[in-house]
Amino acid sequence: MTVSYTLKVANSRFGGFSKLLFRWKGSIYKLLYKEFIVFAVLYAVLSLVYRRLLTEEQKRLYTKVAQYCNRSTDLIPISFVLGFYVTLIVNRWWAQYTSIPLPDQLMCVISSNVHGKDERGRILRRTLIRYANLSAVLILRSISTRVLKRFPTIDHVVEAGFMTQDERKKFESLHSDFNKYWIPCVWFTNLAAQARRDGRIRDDVALRLLMDELNLYRAKCSMLFHYDWISIPLVYTQVVTIAVYSFFAFCLIGRQFLEPLEPGQEGDLDMYVPLSTLLQFFFYAGWLKVAEQIINPFGEDDDDFETNKLIDRNLQVSLLSVDDMYQNLPPTVKDKYWNESTAQPPYTTATAAETLKPSFLGSTFDRRMCEDAEQSQLAEASPSVPRIQTPLLSRFFAAASPAISIKNFSRGSRAHPHLRRPRTDGGFPSPYPNRSEDPESVARIEEEETEDEESRASESTTPGGHLAGTQPLEASETRRKELPLIRVKLPSSESIGADQLEVWEP
Repeated sequence: MTVSYTLKVANSRFGGFSKLLFRWKGSIYKLLYKEFIVFAVLYAVLSLVYRRLLTEEQKRLYTKVAQYCNRSTDLIPISFVLGFYVTLIVNRWWAQYTSIPLPDQLMCVISSNVHGKDERGRILRRTLIRYANLSAVLILRSISTRVLKRFPTIDHVVEAGFMTQDERKKFESLHSDFNKYWIPCVWFTNLAAQARRDGRIRDDVALRLLMDELNLYRAKCSMLFHYDWISIPLVYTQVVTIAVYSFFAFCLIGRQFLEPLEPGQEGDLDMYVPLSTLLQFFFYAGWLKVAEQIINPFGEDDDDFETNKLIDRNLQVSLLSVDDMYQNLPPTVKDKYWNESTAQPPYTTATAAETLKPSFLGSTFDRRMCEDAEQSQLAEASPSVPRIQTPLLSRFFAAASPAISIKNFSRGSRAHPHLRRPRTDGGFPSPYPNRSEDPESVARIEEEETEDEESRASESTTPGGHLAGTQPLEASETRRKELPLIRVKLPSSESIGADQLEVWEP
């Protein structure tokens, strides 16, 4: 039975966790006491042999061996190897628990989408959910020793009501070398399709929802099968086990009390009971035993999963949901807070103090801002030049030389006149000398200007080679004047090479 102590740790209080240290069932003492006794006995035997049976020369040799063994313990990365191994095992243990198939979602979909209060509708709903439970029993029977002891043969499954005799004949007539837990799921799909044809499932959307829930249920059964099939690599388990046992084999010799080799040399404190070594064994060996216990949680250890109880619960709840609760609704009435704008459930005397606590409205809700009134005034945008988003590539190019753009840099004489002629001081003449400059629009080149140039180039000649009329040119000039003119300023005249200046000249 799973050991649950959740209620004992609901509130943190003085000595709360200390009380858990005296529990036996599911404790580390029950799991480790045999190994601990063996280690303590071996340590005591070696200590007596060293103290009583060895000669002086033999003690000198033993001292050298013990010092070597004590130094060797530092070469075994037991904390790293064991810590990573236990983390992997715990994550796998929790993933196996979340993979246990529960019919709760599936039974709700069956109850709401498989219709009919007659006997046929009732049989359909109960059979569908029974097939789902049968699939879970078959997979748990193949991975859990507790379930296998409960249902050792298919006859026991039939006797328990998960399978009928006709279904057993169909099940055994299908020959396969692999686990056949999936067969009830296929029966489920065929029966659901038949219910759709009969009108018990009224639309394809409901059938699709039913199939999706069944596939999720079957996927969890499949994951349990694969977790049982694919174990933690054996080499890793062997490495961790050898590392732990070899570490404490060195500790048996290296942690013994040693007499000084030279006369008059100060020796270590003679501790008849090696408390620190015993605690180290308790921690590391206990860590390994925890991993050994939960590496397969479908066994019969104290903290293994209660698979038989899960089977009982799932069958009872699912049948109750699709049968007795189908269209069995309480009357729909106005709730208690029908005429109240804000619902406030009552508190008992024990919880009345919680009503005095303010509701959480956000971490910055009560923060006081600067008392200066000017800091709270709204800031107006700059009226000179509208804010325009600059293309990303032009921003990077403007960082190196804010005076030109990529397009105008390569066009040479085709660039606009106000961007061609640099001043002698390194800047460019601005058609609006009184207008303030917007830093964000310095490096921006309008895409409309490029389109205007291309349109003027195409409109300047007719198909016969003659010049177009003056009316399109005038419209183009008017449109060009309406475009915002940009004043671009160079960092210095030296930052632009002579060859670039030649390109800008008309």
